[in-house]
Amino acid sequence: MRGVDSHAHGGAEPGGPGEHRSARGRLRSRLRVRSVAGQVSLWLLVVVVLLVGAALTALVLQAHNYAASDAEHRTHSAAVTLSRYPGLAAVMDSTNRTAVLQPLAVDVQKSGGFDFVVIFGTDGIRYAITDHPELIGQHVYGSYQEALKGPVTMTESTPLGHDVVTVAPVTRPDGSVAGLVTVGFSVETTTGAVSRQLPVLLGGAVAAFAVGAGGAVLVRRRLRRQTHGLGPAEMTRMYEHHDAVLHAVREGVLIVGGDGQVVLANDEARRLLELAPEVEGRPVTELGLDPGLAELLASGRAATDEVYPAEERLLAVNNRPTAPFGGGAGSVATIRDTTELRALAGQAEAARARLKLLYDVGLRVGTTLDVERTAQELVDVVVPRFADFATVELAEAVLRGDEPLPGTGVAGGPRIRRVAAGGIRDDRPFSPVGSQITPLPGTPEAIALGSGRAALVADLRQAHASRDPQAADRILAYGVHSLVSAPLKARGLTLGTVTFWRAGQSAPFGEEDVSFAEELVARGAACVDNARRYTREHRMAEALQRSLLPRGLPEQNAMEVAYRYLPAQRGVGGDWFDVVPLPGFRVALVVGDVVGHGLHAAATMGRLRTAVLNFAALDLPPDELLARLDELVARLDQGEAGAEEGEIEGQGEGEGERAVTGATCLYAIYDPVSGHCTMARAGHPPPALVRTDGSVEYVDLPAGPPLGVGGLPFESTELRLAPGSALVLYTDGLVESRERDLENGLAALRACLADAHADRSPEEFCRAVFDALVPSRPSDDIALLVARTRLFEPDWVATWDVPDDFAAVSRIRNACSDQLTAWGLEELTFTAELILSELITNALRYGAQPVRVRMLRDTSLVCEVSDASSTAPHLRYAATMDEGGRGLFLVAQLAERWGTRYTARGKIIWSEQPLTTPEFQFEEMLL
Repeated sequence: MRGVDSHAHGGAEPGGPGEHRSARGRLRSRLRVRSVAGQVSLWLLVVVVLLVGAALTALVLQAHNYAASDAEHRTHSAAVTLSRYPGLAAVMDSTNRTAVLQPLAVDVQKSGGFDFVVIFGTDGIRYAITDHPELIGQHVYGSYQEALKGPVTMTESTPLGHDVVTVAPVTRPDGSVAGLVTVGFSVETTTGAVSRQLPVLLGGAVAAFAVGAGGAVLVRRRLRRQTHGLGPAEMTRMYEHHDAVLHAVREGVLIVGGDGQVVLANDEARRLLELAPEVEGRPVTELGLDPGLAELLASGRAATDEVYPAEERLLAVNNRPTAPFGGGAGSVATIRDTTELRALAGQAEAARARLKLLYDVGLRVGTTLDVERTAQELVDVVVPRFADFATVELAEAVLRGDEPLPGTGVAGGPRIRRVAAGGIRDDRPFSPVGSQITPLPGTPEAIALGSGRAALVADLRQAHASRDPQAADRILAYGVHSLVSAPLKARGLTLGTVTFWRAGQSAPFGEEDVSFAEELVARGAACVDNARRYTREHRMAEALQRSLLPRGLPEQNAMEVAYRYLPAQRGVGGDWFDVVPLPGFRVALVVGDVVGHGLHAAATMGRLRTAVLNFAALDLPPDELLARLDELVARLDQGEAGAEEGEIEGQGEGEGERAVTGATCLYAIYDPVSGHCTMARAGHPPPALVRTDGSVEYVDLPAGPPLGVGGLPFESTELRLAPGSALVLYTDGLVESRERDLENGLAALRACLADAHADRSPEEFCRAVFDALVPSRPSDDIALLVARTRLFEPDWVATWDVPDDFAAVSRIRNACSDQLTAWGLEELTFTAELILSELITNALRYGAQPVRVRMLRDTSLVCEVSDASSTAPHLRYAATMDEGGRGLFLVAQLAERWGTRYTARGKIIWSEQPLTTPEFQFEEMLL
């Protein structure tokens, strides 16, 4: 019989894990090469197949599960019901058990459709069995002890399939077990009915697959249009970016539809605008935003970095429409919190402005190397960019170019003077420029001077820091509320102070302004010190130059002379002029210009002026004098070049000045006896001649090369000047500048001289020319020399021709004596006769005809003896026993001056005597 000891059987399910993994790999490989739409379509097909397969599998499994469950339920119910059949326990205890129980078992089997029913005792002996009656009386197989406690249902595997068996105990009224009932049912019996339904299920699955495939195709087309054929990687990146915008980006994003309702708001937008959690779908005008911001978002107009308030924040909003970029009507706004950025930007802007101010101080301060102008430039730069008002006080020594004395500005020490002031208004309440300032102890200025550090007064009303009560009241009443006073220090020297003031609505100075004020003043102090040092050097060079120039004009009656000299504003030059009296009451006029500026040019000018005076003492003609001067300048240039090649002890590299490369000069000699003027020039502008009729012309004088060039001769020109003519000599600084070339300058000088009346004095000519042509700040030295000619009266000149006869000496001597008597100079007769006798005798003895004697009377008496010989006499000191050699010695002793000059036809020996005879003249000679 089949019972509790039946054998189970089973089998492996087809399709192992390896086969599934391989299929999944091939599927993923194909999915990777498709678009999202294609993948979705493929996945839908796969899902349909899987769903249909799963449905079929589920139905089959459900049928099997149902069959097993139904078998268990039926066997359990039948076994329990049979075990509780009334009187069954009594029958099992009777002796005729099988006769009663076998029919009952068969009846239960047939009525319930079971495969078998077995009734056996507690000892395992079968009392009844339906499928194998021959086994009645035999022992059952398997263990049934567990069933003695209660019904037990089990599944047994047999060669014919799976059987479900339920064993239930039959209990007596006292609870003891009289026997057991076994009911068995085969599962295959139930699954057979399910198998008959498979065609219907397969037909439904095919229909479902067809519907799913069609839906997948439709979904693929729609997705392809909506995803634009994008692949999964692109879609993944898009969704990652979407999530980043929503959650990770630290910039608010707010998308508003065309209807003015919020479509999307990321986390940062919600935080910045303090939006409610469910904000999508609400109109932006109902979100409680700033009206301007709400209007911008609702309108959809384009905006770039527009700032709107949101509670305590300042938001920068950029808004752009979405329509042009493939979206529908609406706009997307990006929002940034610029509150801290604005504060940092303000600080950065303030720092940038201060750096720009420092840059401008270095650029605009110190452009003129003038101390007072440099101080004013510092004031002009800092007002109003750093202070509303600013004042600069400097030591008076600094204004002169000297170093300030110790204790400058403190009580009892050297005073400081206000040299610059400026402000946003002209009615400043401070002491005017030029005032002497003595800061009282405890004032910011005194503290700055004493400590060398800037002093801050943030509130003047509390500090009452001022120079005196009246000044304090005036300053406070004006609205000035704070100041910073910083010392002007350079190279360890305190030059003065700079005070910055703020008034009105301006923020008061703070501690952060002190260091900046010190930096400003430090840069300005370097410029002021440069100007001071330049002023000192300029004063030294100017003093040297003026010391080398003539301090006055010599006394002479040949010309009425006036002059003007103006040094350059920056760096003295080498311009010079001279009026040199020559023998015979002639006068030499000299104007020159050394190339370059500075001390070197001034010193070179002194050398050249001395050389001209020495050459003029030799009574050289103009062209010869310039030739010798040219040689001198060339030697000076060579010497300077040699000095530059070799280092001079005590002079560092770059400290030497550039060697002189030349000079220009104009030299003219005027003879008041004849009215002749001989002149020559070396690269110098030509002289202007103002004739007595008022006409002006430039003398046609060969230019000649500048001095120092060498190699070319100089040419002289001689012209006769009418009495009262004005000869104008000048340097190029008068007619040439950056604003005016030489040609225009000469035309302007000609026009100025022509406008002046011809009878003007030389002084008036100088004044008119300077007023018309000289700029306020000349860049080059200017020298101007105006000489009006005079002509000696005929009775001031006496001339005699001397024949080649020694006897004529006495006649000439007598004629000269008579002329001296006529001039009222009788007291000079004796000395004049001695001088003339010696000179005429020497001319007759050693010279050549013609011999001529000339006497000139002016401020002194001049006696001249000329001959055609170029042999120069020499002064000798005769020995005691010598009979000759004392003539020129006597001339030298009796005359104030004597000498020799050469002419084109020979030489002239001249002597000059004062109009009054010195007392004891002859006694001194004998001694």
